[in-house]
Amino acid sequence: MLRCGQMMLAQALICRHLGRDWQWEKHKKQPEEYHRILRCFLDRKDCCYSIHQMAQMGVGEGKSIGEWFGPNTVAQVLKKLALFDEWNSLAVYVSMDNTVVIEDIKKMCWSPPQSSSAAHSSAHLHRSALGRNKNAAGFCTGWKPLLLIIPLRLGINHINPVYIDAFKECFKMPQSLGALGGKPNNAYYFIGFLGNELIYLDPHTTQSFVDSEENGTVDDQSFHCQQAPHRMKIMNLDPSVALGFFCKEECDFDNWCSLVQKEILKQQSLRMFELVQKHPPHWPPFIPPTKPEVTTTGAELIESTDKLFEVEEEFEILSV
Repeated sequence: MLRCGQMMLAQALICRHLGRDWQWEKHKKQPEEYHRILRCFLDRKDCCYSIHQMAQMGVGEGKSIGEWFGPNTVAQVLKKLALFDEWNSLAVYVSMDNTVVIEDIKKMCWSPPQSSSAAHSSAHLHRSALGRNKNAAGFCTGWKPLLLIIPLRLGINHINPVYIDAFKECFKMPQSLGALGGKPNNAYYFIGFLGNELIYLDPHTTQSFVDSEENGTVDDQSFHCQQAPHRMKIMNLDPSVALGFFCKEECDFDNWCSLVQKEILKQQSLRMFELVQKHPPHWPPFIPPTKPEVTTTGAELIESTDKLFEVEEEFEILSV
């Protein structure tokens, strides 16, 4: 599931820097942003979203190194790691109790890049000022691109058929990043559907280790599909999933909210998730997450926690 989380996040970064219509072509020269995205996911301790960083951050979620991660755990890990990623500057929102709160998301995406208490108190004024500062395309310049992840449980042991139509509708949305899920002992990244079958990418293919070249480029062929995606019956899906969406601008998020209201909530007697305007009063107050006040990099954070990876040879690949 860690690799699936990397795949969803990588797609969000492609939409962020290269655009949703970008396609990879073998042997074609790629922009610098593309290679910077790849370097975020190299299997090295000093890379922001490496398998090392994700596994170690999972310890804080109660998962030991090598233990199985579910979709919700992966979402929480990505949320925490994104706080250390200043280049991409993503706002990662993971819904709680099957509920997406519009007020909380807008508060988080418009929060100034500060971690002090004064920053929180001035968030509304900051947003008001930025709301009047628009570029030539008409977009507000202060919105942090949003990675929205919605962990769901769509049944007990098997997916409830009542959710299938709504689940499929999510793939049609222009903001969709697909879904994390799978079936027992198999994690997949779902990218679409055909009839009653889901289309997915399977990360469980052994690849040779890849590192960046001296000029900063990466041998990228193993990062892309070498064969056609797989398909599986939607009723074989494990009920524990996580939907992903990317909203680069506030208007993208507003459009997503409208689509959810129109295509999912109004047509479903048993709702897959809830979309509410205001923060529920019985919930704890929402405070936008900020980067911890530390002077270390992500790699040093790993070093400081029980010295789990003293040398590369101590990182063992577990067979399943």
